[in-house]
Amino acid sequence: MRITAIETTRLQTQPNLLWVEIETEAGIVGLGETFRGAEAVETYIHSMAAPLILGQSALDIERLHKILLRGYLGFNGSGVETRAASAIDIALWDILGQVTGQPIYQLLGGACHERMRAYNTCAGVDYNSKSIQRRLVQPGDAKVRHRYDDQIAFIESPGELAQSLVEEGFGAMKIWPFDGAAAASDGQYVSAQAMRQGLEVFEKIRLAVGDRIEVMCEFHSMWNVTSALSIARELKQYRPFWAEDPLKMDSPGALADYRRLAQIPVCGSETLAAQGAFRDHLAAHALDYVMLDLSWCGGITEARKIASLADAYQKPIAPHDCTGPVVLMASLHLGLASPNAIFQEVVRAFLSTFYKDLVTELPVLENGYLLRPDKPGLGTSLAPGVKRDPAASTRRSTAA
Repeated sequence: MRITAIETTRLQTQPNLLWVEIETEAGIVGLGETFRGAEAVETYIHSMAAPLILGQSALDIERLHKILLRGYLGFNGSGVETRAASAIDIALWDILGQVTGQPIYQLLGGACHERMRAYNTCAGVDYNSKSIQRRLVQPGDAKVRHRYDDQIAFIESPGELAQSLVEEGFGAMKIWPFDGAAAASDGQYVSAQAMRQGLEVFEKIRLAVGDRIEVMCEFHSMWNVTSALSIARELKQYRPFWAEDPLKMDSPGALADYRRLAQIPVCGSETLAAQGAFRDHLAAHALDYVMLDLSWCGGITEARKIASLADAYQKPIAPHDCTGPVVLMASLHLGLASPNAIFQEVVRAFLSTFYKDLVTELPVLENGYLLRPDKPGLGTSLAPGVKRDPAASTRRSTAA
């Protein structure tokens, strides 16, 4: 089944997202997605990736994966080349599912889970806008505007936020109340006042809902080892489920030291790409939970290998989503087929707003769990309104 065309689409309203559609001579179209640096990835796809795969069989997924991800350019990084390869790989799996009439999780060996537990990342609708890539909310900066303004809520009213999540059936939430302090000192020093402000968020959550919800703490790789350990020693009393990316994820040894001394489970990392980086962190005993982003690590093909590697080390996985709806759907398929998957990240602010306008189907969230999709392939397509948007930018490459 020959690949005849590759088309990419971007929207001004979601400038970090890029959708990739791969067309075949049989008329089947596969959908992929990646995130951040959308224009650069788009350029790479059409200038470098398209000539390598146009005219090739869309069903030779492993071979094309090797060409795009294990080739000379961009090897072992999470930059433009890997993000392009990831989006293309997701689209190829979507094609395979449609050809066989099976959901992707069936092609990965079948479902290990009847449903997948979700946790809510407490971001707001504008969290990943181009002008505000990460809102560093400080106490008193703003007020909650609506029910899903979760990034402001976890600072201004964390107890009420936790209660609302429990009422919706969520068993876990993720917050990052120390990011503002990290930005102020470039991650080199945490003051007593900043420490207290961050800890109060956890204290209010525990007072409001007790242990009815797990609380993950995201650090966005913003701290040095000394400061990260200072926070961990104080944070431990509130029983965080994990500390995510407490350091830059480029030193497995330093992270292993942190894990040993902090005595808080460590999660990492959406920022890592390909098996090698995860192998090094697992071999160094630096991780308790393995988080991977399918649009940054190499797509479904590479993600299933990382998941198996984690399983060999008896570590659970929790795929990342704070990006786009296609990656969320692909991640759900991977999680359902992975015996060591324990959580799928979701952002209820995204699910309840703009995700609905981008694709035809979304995962069904019910009482804190994502249900198994039953349609072939990913089970979703790009919404017709996306390309009809006057501000949509599309680019197309075709086989000779």
